[in-house]
Amino acid sequence: MRTSAPPKVCVTVADMRSACRELRAAGKRLGFVPTMGALHAGHVSLVRAASAQCNVVAVSIFVNPTQFGPKEDLAKYPRPFENDCTALEKEGVDLIFAPTVEEMYGGAGTTWVTVEGLSEKLDGRSRPGHFRGVTTVVSKLFHIVEPDVAFFGQKDAAQVAIIRRMVRDLNIPAEIVSCPIVREPDGLAMSSRNAYLSSEDRQRALVLHRSLNGVEKAFREGERSAPKLAQAGRAVIAKESEVRLDYFEIVDPETLDPVESVAGKVLVAVAAYVGPTRLIDNILLDS
Repeated sequence: MRTSAPPKVCVTVADMRSACRELRAAGKRLGFVPTMGALHAGHVSLVRAASAQCNVVAVSIFVNPTQFGPKEDLAKYPRPFENDCTALEKEGVDLIFAPTVEEMYGGAGTTWVTVEGLSEKLDGRSRPGHFRGVTTVVSKLFHIVEPDVAFFGQKDAAQVAIIRRMVRDLNIPAEIVSCPIVREPDGLAMSSRNAYLSSEDRQRALVLHRSLNGVEKAFREGERSAPKLAQAGRAVIAKESEVRLDYFEIVDPETLDPVESVAGKVLVAVAAYVGPTRLIDNILLDS
């Protein structure tokens, strides 16, 4: 923990921008963790990484409506704001930005930030418009906070690739740091959406991690064909009849294009519906 003082909570763009500029004017290196709240140990790991690398840390809590599809879980997305603030205070966070939708978008927004060629891949293929919503809100947050470094979780690997490209293409002066996936003791990747799982679905959800472990084992034993490795992962998912696979792909971690063989670093990514809940997970392999 870096400070005993409670974090300052800003609810307007003007207040947050002013607070961040004051810190930077004092020579502080500003770390930023954008979240949608419902914080878990994965988010805390990002905050701790920011604390380790920066003098001051800002966290946003904003359930962004533009990244949800018409049939997705915006209305029921958990919003335990007070608990989140308590957790962030324990971690010594300096600033919390918690705007309303009206404050962020001012009614019906007409300007979008889209990373073409990447936003239609992986999650973007099954969630049209999702990444357009992500990159638009993240670019807005970056302009408000103006962080030196922003921290994201590796669980959202496609998102990280897309944000890296956006930052590079738009010359946004922020370093992007990707932090390792934090897992439950049984291997399930931590996610705010895990709260939706019934006890039965919670057990079924472990198949995602098992499928990735199976691919990693085959890789360690010498298999380098990406199609064969991906098929092995899909076969593990298929054994869990109540889990519906969205995708299981092995891709270049920067371009998100499929690869034919594991040469250098590759991303093994899976998404599946466990009951009504869509979960994602991934690992990196490096030859």
